[in-house]
Amino acid sequence: MSTDKPVVHLIDASIYIFRAWYSMPDAFSDPAGRPTNAVYGFARFLCEFLEETGSRHTAVAFDESLASSFRNELYPDYKANREPAPPELERQFAWCKDLARCLGLPVHVDDRFEADDLIASLAGCWRERGHPVCVVTGDKDLAQLVLGPDDAWWDFARRNRLDADGVEARFGVRPDQIADYLALTGDAVDNIPGVPGIGPKTAAALLGHFRTLDALYARLDELQFLKLRGAKSLIPRLRTHEETVRLARQLTGLDAVIEKVDAAPDVERRRADPDGMDALLDGLGFGQTLRQRLHRLTGTV
Repeated sequence: MSTDKPVVHLIDASIYIFRAWYSMPDAFSDPAGRPTNAVYGFARFLCEFLEETGSRHTAVAFDESLASSFRNELYPDYKANREPAPPELERQFAWCKDLARCLGLPVHVDDRFEADDLIASLAGCWRERGHPVCVVTGDKDLAQLVLGPDDAWWDFARRNRLDADGVEARFGVRPDQIADYLALTGDAVDNIPGVPGIGPKTAAALLGHFRTLDALYARLDELQFLKLRGAKSLIPRLRTHEETVRLARQLTGLDAVIEKVDAAPDVERRRADPDGMDALLDGLGFGQTLRQRLHRLTGTV
């Protein structure tokens, strides 16, 4: 059933910052010669997003650290395959946070919980209050949050918007099965182990039959009767790697990682800070074209 309450947009900042870092020319720099390509690209993304949507209920979540997540406590090798962001990019993450705040966008960041977790917490909170949730990202992990009838996973830059049916069509499993699916296949991007020999098609077929990871393990002997190539050989493999799969499920899931709070975390745009915006843009050395777009969004042009 549709609702009259406004959509809450939850932006996964990191993916758009990294895309800008890798795609924008190195020639973008501040008066001191420091790179500004990532923050410039992120600024353009925010302009396009806010100009198109006019959303007044938008929050931006950032990752604070690669190595301090609670997942690193569970599994020290979590994301160990990733090189730390170079100082030139770390600096730009800080500028991106400042930019979002100057536009009046609530910024959410935590040194123990990742942006995905913060977005999950925000999504759950506002969905309970009757708001549709739109997760603005390109990260498949966040597709597990498309739980309401009007929720969406939206890779804004690539014009790819999926509802729950679209998630299933793209990934082969329902949104509520994404975490179980990734626990079976593993996730090389985050250095999460899976079950050797179980790829996307097999994992989707298993979840299509058993629905959940728990049901799969509770009824593992049924596998030998499935019309699935190599089904019988999967039984010992799944048993051998059950501990790994259970650990992986703790890493891939975004459910119940943050205590629920009575107060609703902020997602409503506040009054913009045009003076702070001017100071930031002066320091970054941005030209008039982007500066005017940003100031229009603050209501000062």
